[in-house]
Amino acid sequence: MEKIDPRNYKKNASFLIPILLVVFVVTFGSSFWTIIDAGQTGVKSLFGKVQDDELSSGFHLKNPLVKITKMNIRTQEYTMSISYGEGKLSGNDAIAALTKEGLSVDLDITVLYRLMEQEASEVYKTVNVDYEDVIIRPQIRSIIREVVAEYSAKDIYSEKRQEVSAEIHERLKNSVEVRGIAVEEVLLRNVVLPANLAESIQKKLQAEQESQQYEFLLEKETKEAERKRLEAAGQRDAQQIINQGLTDRYLEYLYIESLRDREGTIYVPISPNTGMPMFKSF
Repeated sequence: MEKIDPRNYKKNASFLIPILLVVFVVTFGSSFWTIIDAGQTGVKSLFGKVQDDELSSGFHLKNPLVKITKMNIRTQEYTMSISYGEGKLSGNDAIAALTKEGLSVDLDITVLYRLMEQEASEVYKTVNVDYEDVIIRPQIRSIIREVVAEYSAKDIYSEKRQEVSAEIHERLKNSVEVRGIAVEEVLLRNVVLPANLAESIQKKLQAEQESQQYEFLLEKETKEAERKRLEAAGQRDAQQIINQGLTDRYLEYLYIESLRDREGTIYVPISPNTGMPMFKSF
């Protein structure tokens, strides 16, 4: 039986130790730290219990037994659209709602929102990471139907569209902020009415625009007629003032003034009393 040289053990051990250290660092070393990317926050949990303090972006040392769940805190969008491929769900995902008259309208909407970093642990604890399906989508659908029920189809389709968006935004904000989600903007992108109703509203809007244009032209002509009347009255009053002021003395003054710019004019007085030319009476 061949004897094993103890020196070989030492030699092999000195060779294996660095390899084992590398394996240990690669396998277990990452358990002692974590890196949170920009636009993310880290939620910590130990043996299933969620801790309240979130990890902001950057490098962090940690307990190797603590699990880190990274959650997105960037601005995100949730779109429900009638067009294929535009929304979160494929196919027609527009929101059907009833107006104040009981008419059905379809709405395309986009909501811009973000997870509040300081509330990420609470959201993870109560909802987990699928808060879009649990909070965002149901609240959008519910609040849109509430708001639309307060407006007529014509209002939503035309002049009060921005008002409807603002009302949805305000109610949605109040509803989900207490759940740790901030709503930044609500975009009511499209309102689809039944074909005959849309045509009827378009005709009504056109008639209203024509009526407003006619009233504008009528008001403009009325103001122009008033202006001309005032102008004529002013000219009449001015003529009366001039006629009243055309006395002999005033005409003599005007005559003397006119001689000032006439070079080479020889003045020959005729009137023995005033030295002025004689003016013929009419």
